[in-house]
Amino acid sequence: MNSQSDYSVVMSHPVSVRFRNPNVAERLHSEAAVRKASTSALAEELIDEGLRVRRHPLVSFRDGPAGRRAHVVGGPDVWEVVDGLIGGDVSPAQRIERAVEVFGLRREQVEAALAYYAEFTEEIDAALDANRRAAEEAEALWCRQRDLLAG
Repeated sequence: MNSQSDYSVVMSHPVSVRFRNPNVAERLHSEAAVRKASTSALAEELIDEGLRVRRHPLVSFRDGPAGRRAHVVGGPDVWEVVDGLIGGDVSPAQRIERAVEVFGLRREQVEAALAYYAEFTEEIDAALDANRRAAEEAEALWCRQRDLLAG
């Protein structure tokens, strides 16, 4: 028999919610229709994001070509800040100050991105990996085009 760690199981946890303000329910249904999502899926997304924002008030969420993602309020996506923080040629003690300079952010914004990353590491690592793959694919395509022109 397989152990729980051998496979991923998605469990549903039904929760009943009653809205005192009928406009909230109407807006939820309307937004779900616009996004072509179920009301439950949108409600879960909004609740999850709301809880995350309460824990990380300098982080918010926005839509884009890569989907919905966390960003520093008034700044870039969290993964971009983290990419500037991890690794590199600057000592760990200097990384936050360098990120402040490079991104034009306040120190607390950079620290907020780092705190979010500490809690949601897998999510941000997946965004970093996706960005690196996209950059590698774009470079390979550019090289191929250059080679075709040199022909």
